[in-house]
Amino acid sequence: MTRNLAGVALLAGSALAAVATSPGPVPGEPWAIGPFTKKDAVNPILEPSREATFACPIQGREVRWEALASYNAAAVVRDGQVLLLYRAQDMDGVSRLGLASSRDGLAFIRRPVPVLYPDHDVMRDYEGPGGCEDPRLVSDGKGGYVLTYTAWDKKTARLAVATSPDLVRWTKRGLAFLGKHRDTWSKSGSIVCRWKGSECVAVRIRDRYWMLWGDTNIFAATSDDLVSWTPVETDAALRPVLSPRKGSFDSELVEPGPPAFLTKRGIVCLYNGRNLPGALGDPRLPAGGYAAGQALLASDDPVRLVARTAESLLLPQFDFERQGQVPNVVFIEGLVPFQGQWLLYYGTADSRLAVAVAPFR
Repeated sequence: MTRNLAGVALLAGSALAAVATSPGPVPGEPWAIGPFTKKDAVNPILEPSREATFACPIQGREVRWEALASYNAAAVVRDGQVLLLYRAQDMDGVSRLGLASSRDGLAFIRRPVPVLYPDHDVMRDYEGPGGCEDPRLVSDGKGGYVLTYTAWDKKTARLAVATSPDLVRWTKRGLAFLGKHRDTWSKSGSIVCRWKGSECVAVRIRDRYWMLWGDTNIFAATSDDLVSWTPVETDAALRPVLSPRKGSFDSELVEPGPPAFLTKRGIVCLYNGRNLPGALGDPRLPAGGYAAGQALLASDDPVRLVARTAESLLLPQFDFERQGQVPNVVFIEGLVPFQGQWLLYYGTADSRLAVAVAPFR
């Protein structure tokens, strides 16, 4: 779910030695990855489909569960394949998560039914009306996966957590935040990881796991178990890690993209930004449009911003990126190194899914 708002409104010490150097570079920013090139010949790689049906336990009937949209996807590499956990919507706008696989990271085969969806379970009240949205995936380092996603009750977005041994069977673990932040608007949970080959493994920094989250500013949270999270606060208020910049593509809001990852230079955070109109924003991007950027956080202090790219990573250019449920949107969520290159998966106009590539060096 992108915000449809009015236009104006680490590893400390010796463990660092085991982390691979950040691939890239972007000119002037040796810590950044890219530049990325959109795969025009194959994009969009996922589109809405009226063929797949699913017996919805909440609605009590068969639904065409990806007839309206198939987009925002998390990505992992498993057994020599790229696997995408993607968001799909039926014609009523209810979101469920589907699973697709590919041998080349470009052409995908979808499972016929969703793997995570609203059901008569502990999350019914939070997911039943609107669904399960916008997944991010990391490995738990023990052969399983941890998923953060948005539970949407059509009033408040809340970060939720699920775990799986195989990406097909999922156990919902409940809301990420409890206590005073149970009903805080929260989404886009990017758990800090490090790359072990093509596997993105959640990593402890100062004896805790860290997560970046939020879609106004980017905030942080910590955890001992990857399931229950505590937002980082200063003087009882959420502490921003990254904030919007006037005159830039990220002038209205910022929110995390794929899982942030630890390198020798710091924590690389790819993120999404929304643009303000006119001189308040980036004139190359329409008011309310989304583009992507990169920031670097301190390895031993994930709430400390070290650097940030001046230019956007991706901008909406093509008709399928400009036209859809929310126009002028490219929205990054999935990133994997595969067959010698980075594959970056991004939603387009809240309707379809596309991919961009960069050398993995």
